[in-house]
Amino acid sequence: MNIIFVEKWKSQVKKGTLTFIVLNVLRDKEFYGYEFIEEVKKLTQIEIAEGTFYPLMNRLKKEGLVTSKWVEQESGIPRKYFTLTETGKETLETMQTYWADLASSIKKISQ
Repeated sequence: MNIIFVEKWKSQVKKGTLTFIVLNVLRDKEFYGYEFIEEVKKLTQIEIAEGTFYPLMNRLKKEGLVTSKWVEQESGIPRKYFTLTETGKETLETMQTYWADLASSIKKISQ
């Protein structure tokens, strides 16, 4: 087995699905950055660095899929919360359909 090849492939799969993961996690709840990163790790065992997360969220905001708001905290440090827009929800539905079709096709050829 070529371990280096597999590790590179896994990295590419992660990069290619990260937007899909982000939209799914934001589907039902808003999160602030650190809380979101921890939720993804809990649900998927995928660790997202802040240096990956915030540029991705900025890109999704520019695409109109995500919105954000600052919320003041009692500790005095405001948190930036992210949530899906209606366009984000519609886009996610389309992506979920494609994902289901792709997963079905992969399952057929990998058995």
